[in-house]
Amino acid sequence: MKQRTLTREVSVTGQGLHTGQAVTLTLKPAPAGAGLVFKRTDLSGQPEIKPRVAQVTDLVRNTTIQEGHTKINLVEHVLSALTGCGIDNAVIEMDASEPPIMDGSAKPFVDVILAGEPTEQDATREYFVLDEPVSVTKGNSSLIALPHDGFKITCTSADDRGIHTQHLTLDIDPDAYITQIAASRTFTIFEDIEELLKAGKIKGGSLDCAIVIKGDKIMSKDPLRFKDEFVRHKILDIIGDITLLGLPLKAHIIATRPGHAINADLTKALAEKMAERAKKKKKRPTIVLPTETSLDIRRILETIPHRYPFVMVDRVVEFIGDDALVAIKNVTINEPYFMGHFPESPVMPGVLQLEAMAQAAGIIMLRKGERAGSTAFFLSADKVKFRKPVLPGDQLIINAKIVKMRGTKMAQAECTCSVNGQVVSGAELMFAIVTETE
Repeated sequence: MKQRTLTREVSVTGQGLHTGQAVTLTLKPAPAGAGLVFKRTDLSGQPEIKPRVAQVTDLVRNTTIQEGHTKINLVEHVLSALTGCGIDNAVIEMDASEPPIMDGSAKPFVDVILAGEPTEQDATREYFVLDEPVSVTKGNSSLIALPHDGFKITCTSADDRGIHTQHLTLDIDPDAYITQIAASRTFTIFEDIEELLKAGKIKGGSLDCAIVIKGDKIMSKDPLRFKDEFVRHKILDIIGDITLLGLPLKAHIIATRPGHAINADLTKALAEKMAERAKKKKKRPTIVLPTETSLDIRRILETIPHRYPFVMVDRVVEFIGDDALVAIKNVTINEPYFMGHFPESPVMPGVLQLEAMAQAAGIIMLRKGERAGSTAFFLSADKVKFRKPVLPGDQLIINAKIVKMRGTKMAQAECTCSVNGQVVSGAELMFAIVTETE
């Protein structure tokens, strides 16, 4: 599936729910890969924030993010609308700290998104595909995310008195979101209003932008839009809060009495899983494919654990069968060891020639798939001979061949280093293959 943005910029004007400030929110197209970005045009420098769960600072009746001195209150409704409509890339410009609350739902945002004409981009959409269950619990609330080929939410909503209990399961896609979720409005319990006002919240609140539940009665300017409007709005909030993951999610979320705090807990847990997976992807594969006939320095660095200044193989010129190779090491005056070995008469240390042979032999052993995730450890050297000095400007030709295997963990190699066709050093080496867990 392709990434999507808007064809043209669109705006909506209103009042913030918690701040009570007038605000104009403008959605603008963004290039593929840009993601969703908030931009505060009322602040010096017009700072931008890419919304992520690590930036969350306030979860009382809204989700607030902050980076430095730049704060955005109540991000969940506009993020929910963008994600629900399948928008991957957009700039969300605001001239105040909070998006307009409008009627308390995401429908006004959906309306302007559709007016902006969503359009496909060349890049493919990347998902975070959950591969194992993730769960969080807070008091009598719980959220579980299960592996699922799509995005599905099962939600049970109830107030603290156990009344107005509602349940809904829905596969989330743009059509379902627009018709089944977007129009559901935010709601509150009548008894909570005074405490929210004391806490400096809902300065722009009214029955125009929220449903108030008083006992078993529903107070709102308009009738309920769905008989289960409360649970639908809870799903709306979950979608908005999960957007702080930074990638579209493929999972089935099962929520019982969700709220912004526990939504954030689940998003944090998912973000940790995503970070772990990204870390594993960055790890070197420690395997040479049987189909590779040579290796450049990039592939060598992906294969062996060594790094500057201890990489002693610059290129594998060719593999000879399954058990031998020819490699090169270019010796330049820039090698750090020449500063002390020796300043007036630089000579490559013999032990580093030995190391070059060991690294080359180790690469041979990492050429088979069953050794993925392993490292070759140099154990011993026998019949070591240094015949001629190696000087700056020389090119070492390294020949390495596995001559004996002891099970699958131990190997013996015969190696030589040559310069201009003359052998300058050689040795018989023993090393072990050790897995990451070992």
